[in-house]
Amino acid sequence: MLVSPSLLSADFLNLKKDVEMINKSQADYLHIDVMDGVFVPNISFGFPVMDPVGRECTKPLDVHLMIVEPQKWISRVRDSGAEIMNVHQEACLHLHSCVQQIHNAGMKAGVTLCPATPVSTLVDIIEDLDLVLLMSVNPGFGGQPFIEHTVRKTEELKQLRDASGSKALIEIDGGVNLETGARLAQAGADILVAGSFVFGNENPAAVISSLKAL
Repeated sequence: MLVSPSLLSADFLNLKKDVEMINKSQADYLHIDVMDGVFVPNISFGFPVMDPVGRECTKPLDVHLMIVEPQKWISRVRDSGAEIMNVHQEACLHLHSCVQQIHNAGMKAGVTLCPATPVSTLVDIIEDLDLVLLMSVNPGFGGQPFIEHTVRKTEELKQLRDASGSKALIEIDGGVNLETGARLAQAGADILVAGSFVFGNENPAAVISSLKAL
């Protein structure tokens, strides 16, 4: 299993320490949640945080934009050091064009679905994607309980991906722990995003290792 700890749950008075922990851990990515207070009812952080984190972190940055009009920020996200730029299907009027622009900027393209958005909305774009992120909580806040139908949704997404021949990785974000992670792994998930479960533990590197073993 690939693991992408979420910076949103890190200690913002000690980000350098937490990023160094990620660098030394078995994490595969560092998940960056950017919120604008418009698309989601919260504000997280922007480039003044992303830029120094990108310089310090040795893991690929998995940037998840929970914002309106994400296409305006493609080159800026790339310049922050992102390997993956992840946009919401619900926020992109011209999703195919946005995915093309992300690829043209030299990044991998991901598309995120909110809990109430069906997998079927990706039928005409799945072959162009490097990653699909399913939200297993409502976007905007960390620490929410896992939405149970995400397991079935993961199975549906895997079926769609495999039938289309797409190579997109399946990523899940929200309420991930060892119990939900094991069920998601069985359903077909490739990447688990974990925030409070990792950074809220006394030994976050050990938690990352446990998730990797699923």
